[in-house]
Amino acid sequence: MSNLTVVSEFLLMGFSDIRELQIIYSLLFFLIFLATVLGNLLIVIVTTVDRRLHTPMYFFLRNLSIVDACYITVTLPKASANSLLNSRAISKSECVAQIFLVVFFVYVELTCLTIMARDRYVAICRPLHYTVIMSPRVCVQMTLTSLLTGLLYAGFHTGYTFRLPFCRSNVIQQFFCDMPSLLKLSCSETFSNEILIIVTGLGVGGGCFAFIIASYVRIFSTVLKFPVKEDQRKAFSTCIPHIIVVLVFLISGFYVYLRPSSVSASIEDMILSVFYSVIPPFLNPIIYSLRNQQIKEAVQTVVKRKIFF
Repeated sequence: MSNLTVVSEFLLMGFSDIRELQIIYSLLFFLIFLATVLGNLLIVIVTTVDRRLHTPMYFFLRNLSIVDACYITVTLPKASANSLLNSRAISKSECVAQIFLVVFFVYVELTCLTIMARDRYVAICRPLHYTVIMSPRVCVQMTLTSLLTGLLYAGFHTGYTFRLPFCRSNVIQQFFCDMPSLLKLSCSETFSNEILIIVTGLGVGGGCFAFIIASYVRIFSTVLKFPVKEDQRKAFSTCIPHIIVVLVFLISGFYVYLRPSSVSASIEDMILSVFYSVIPPFLNPIIYSLRNQQIKEAVQTVVKRKIFF
């Protein structure tokens, strides 16, 4: 071991080695990043300014928008800058920070989506008890619990990953630092790390997914009893895109994180990583805003206030 060089800097992979394509990818990443941040920021401003939207549903939507904006900021600007500057280097401290923040925001995003599914279940299936079950105090407690447990979860995984020595190579087969790709670079035994990722991933991800599906099964069974077909259509048009985003988020994340590190990395891993690190933050504002009449009206009100006052 004394003859091995311990890695202090890593090299990230790019989507292409052709300079023209690197510039195109850089611009594409920047545009996606800009649209995502502005879309989520708009939701945060509107749900804060408009007092009609000071309800549990929009409180959680505002939290999700903040998480989405922060989540995509962790990975995409670095990838965009690397493609533009034809640079692949990332320091070990940056990699540590990136892994911690990615794990933290993935955890908080998943728990936030789960809480939102519960909120919709209570609103549709138990409307008479909604104000009691989803009181402001309960909403804040659930949010703080998600944040605090997310910090513990991310801190534990990050610390357990970087206790390992990395000396085989410094090339991470991803466009950002993530645990599965980093474990492939370790020159020591990583079996316990892989088991930990699988157990916690299935426990948290599988548990949240089961809860979300159970909530929507009950929601759909209640919606089908609505006498007005238009109400059924509105409920399904809102719920189904939400479920699709959750499925894309979880399936792509499970494939990348729960696969054994002995399996060689490929470009497919990088593409799948886009589906859990870029697509959900980008689509959530579209699903929860453009398809929501109250949000549209609130945006129009805010814009008119800015124009006339």
